Amino acid sequence: MNIHKNARLTPLRREEMALCVIEGGLSKAQAARSYGVSPKIVARWVERYTSEGRAGMTDRSSRPHRLHCPVPQTTIARVIALRRLRWTGNHIAMEVGVSPATVSRVLKRAGLSRLRDIDPAEPVRRYERKRPGEMIHIDIKKLGKFNRSGHRITGDRRRQSSQRGNGTAPGWEFVHVAIDDHSRLSFTQIHPDEKAVSAVAHLKAALAWYRLLGVTVERVMTDNGPCYQSRAFRDACRQLGLTHIRTKPYTPQTNGKAERFIQTAIREWAYARAYKTSDQRAAHLPIWNHMYNWHRPHGSLNSKPPISRLGLTEDNLLRHHI
Repeated sequence: MNIHKNARLTPLRREEMALCVIEGGLSKAQAARSYGVSPKIVARWVERYTSEGRAGMTDRSSRPHRLHCPVPQTTIARVIALRRLRWTGNHIAMEVGVSPATVSRVLKRAGLSRLRDIDPAEPVRRYERKRPGEMIHIDIKKLGKFNRSGHRITGDRRRQSSQRGNGTAPGWEFVHVAIDDHSRLSFTQIHPDEKAVSAVAHLKAALAWYRLLGVTVERVMTDNGPCYQSRAFRDACRQLGLTHIRTKPYTPQTNGKAERFIQTAIREWAYARAYKTSDQRAAHLPIWNHMYNWHRPHGSLNSKPPISRLGLTEDNLLRHHI
């Protein structure tokens, strides 16, 4: 119960005041003067205590027991039906012939106040493969190249980065990422494009890197990007003995581990420092990626680094920790 900061009576004081009148022999006027309230207030709590006892000392809802002019059920049904057609509250009120406040109350009771409540998001379905290498997720992040610190550092959007001062745009570079579904061990490379040749080169390099850690990759999951739908990538998967799984169109959450890793990389690597050039940023990527795999606590791994999922012995850890 929320009691006003200047309230003179709490449930305990109300009971005390009522007992003073009932058992103590005080008049209602005397009790009113003692407790700093009106005789009418004293009479109310005495009556409640007499009929309900201690339970009657709490506040009651001001909502009426019965509405004299309730909104008809047919109107309520029509308001909800129009809302499911994504009509606004004012539009519904004009169409149905009721006030916007009435529409708001109806929609609130129906749980349709916000447009996103009409089509709620699908529940998150989390999954994890049983062993390292059973499946890796692959994705690409596009980053702009630069030759001086940008507006994120300087705060000045008037000057754009140019290449050697000749006024031409520096272009783009593409971070190809691979992350193991079970261990979250990640492998990253920067390529000049997101074409099939670069995607295949990254796939082969990733498999070789996982192999050095004793992990044999069986499946690879990608989105439906052109490079992953190409014949070159399909043939590479066949030659490497991989099962290629593509996500459902327009559902990036299916490849959520790669998407989440990219968010972490952008926050903790790409935009974490004031790099002078994109080359300096690219040179720092292997350092950060090593920290991510070997030292950074991972929330879904009970705050342990991804390398802990491989179960390596101390000798193997020293041999691989370069």
